[in-house]
Amino acid sequence: MTDLKLIALDAEDLAILSAHLQDAVFTVADMTYLPHEHRFAAVLNRFDWAAALPAGKRKARRQRRRTALRFERVNAAQLHGIELKARERVLSLLAVQFEPGAFPAGVVMLHFAGGAAIRLEVECIEAELRDLGAVWSTRSKPDHGKDDRGSEGGRS
Repeated sequence: MTDLKLIALDAEDLAILSAHLQDAVFTVADMTYLPHEHRFAAVLNRFDWAAALPAGKRKARRQRRRTALRFERVNAAQLHGIELKARERVLSLLAVQFEPGAFPAGVVMLHFAGGAAIRLEVECIEAELRDLGAVWSTRSKPDHGKDDRGSEGGRS
């Protein structure tokens, strides 16, 4: 599979980015907000859901890809349940959503496992997801089910 490169300019596009980013993991150190450039960016290890599904004669593969994510036209960024000093903390992205405001502005929410979130106030949706080329196999596939103890299981 070739490297993925997607641009989001509306809520529908952002939903597609969200689907590809579900279960991506990264550390607090791998993200930055540049207020003078109105940009938020992160480098993630995304689970390749497309490769995980068998297609034709191709077998399903469990793999992660190094991926860049950036949002432009960001006027403010707020963290919920994330300490910037905890640079090695691993965040597991569940979804990216858009809450419309005065058109075309609104809020982009990045929701993480454990209730953490990043809130980006944007002039409009302008985002890019770009694979950076590094790909590796992983033994586990993200699983949102509950194990016997009632906790989340199977995260990689």
